Amino acid sequence: MTEPTSNGMKKHVATYTAAEPTEISSILAGGYHHPLLREWQNERQLTKKQLIYPLFITDNADEETEIASLPGQKRWGVNKVVPYVEELVKKGLKAVILFGVPLAEGVKDPVATAADDPNGPVILAIKALSKACKDLFIMCDVCMCEYTSHGHCGVLREDGTLNREESVRRLAAIAVNYARAGAHSVAPSDMVDGRIRAIKRGLIDAGLAHKCMLMSYSAKFSGNLYGPFRDAADSAPSFGDRKCYQLPPSGRGLARRAIERDLAEGADAIMVKPSTFYLDIISDAKDIARNVPICCYQVSGEFAMLHAAAEKGVVDLKIIAFEATYGCLRAGASLVISYFTPDFLEWLEE
Repeated sequence: MTEPTSNGMKKHVATYTAAEPTEISSILAGGYHHPLLREWQNERQLTKKQLIYPLFITDNADEETEIASLPGQKRWGVNKVVPYVEELVKKGLKAVILFGVPLAEGVKDPVATAADDPNGPVILAIKALSKACKDLFIMCDVCMCEYTSHGHCGVLREDGTLNREESVRRLAAIAVNYARAGAHSVAPSDMVDGRIRAIKRGLIDAGLAHKCMLMSYSAKFSGNLYGPFRDAADSAPSFGDRKCYQLPPSGRGLARRAIERDLAEGADAIMVKPSTFYLDIISDAKDIARNVPICCYQVSGEFAMLHAAAEKGVVDLKIIAFEATYGCLRAGASLVISYFTPDFLEWLEE
C-alpha cells in the first residue's frame, strides 16, 4: 500500500497480514536450512578420533588378499599392513583393532596355541605397527575361535561344551601376552563368563594394568550378521554354534547384567556388538556404564548390507554410512569400530 508524504510524494508502507495464527515455536526450519546449520544440529560430531579400524593379519608376511564378502577389505601380512596403515595415519587414523588369521597348515589346535605365539601374526603386527606408527593406538581382539581346530571361542570339554575355567585361564594368558608385546588395549570378544576378572588380575600381576585398557565385548549377540567376518578370519565353528555363550538377540536383560558384571570385574570400557540393530543396548550401556567409554562394532554383515544396497542403487553409500554411524552416536556410543574408517578419513575432510 502507499500513503502521501508532506511533499505530496507517495511512499510504500510494508504491511503484514497473517493468513492464520502461527505459534512462534513451531517454525524449526530456520535452524537447519543451511548445510552448516544441519551440522550444528548434531549433538555429537563424528571425528576421526572416534574411529577404530579392524585389520585382519595373517601368518603370511607378504599377503594382501581381497575379502570377497567384505567390499574393499583385505587380509594383510605384516610386511604389507605396515605401509598401508602408515598412509592411513597420515590421513588421520588414530586406532586399529587387530584380528589374527593363522592360515598355515596344522597351526590350529584345541587350545589356540597360535593365538599368542611370539612369532604369530598378532604379536608381530603389534611390534611392527608400534615401531612404524609411534602415535597409533593398537587394540587387540582377544578370542580363540580363529586359532582353535574346532572354531569355538574357548577350550572344550569332551561333550563339546565350553570348559569355563580352562577357557578363562587361556584367554587371560593371551591378553597378557598381547599387552607385553605392546598392545595399548585388549578386547576379549569370547563372552566366556569370568574372563574380565581373570584378564584384569593377569594384567595387574604382570605390572601392565596401568598401561593397557581392558575393553569388554560385554554385550555381544549371536545372530546372522557375522558371515563375512568368519570368511575373513576363517573362524566358523566346525560344529554347532555359539548361542550358549553369545547373547540371544532378544536378551536385553542379559546384556544389562553382563555390562554390570564386567564393570564390577574391572572393565575400562564397554562394547556393544552388532550396532545398528542394537541401538537400545547401546543406550542401556551408556546409562549403566556412565563413567567409561562406550564402543560399538558395526559388524561385517551390517557393512556388507549397506554396500549391497548402494550397489543396487537403493541408497547412497556415503550418506547411509554417516546415517548409520550417527545413529550409534545418538544412542550413546563414543567410539565406533567400522570398516568404513578409511572412507571416513576421506569424507571427514570434505
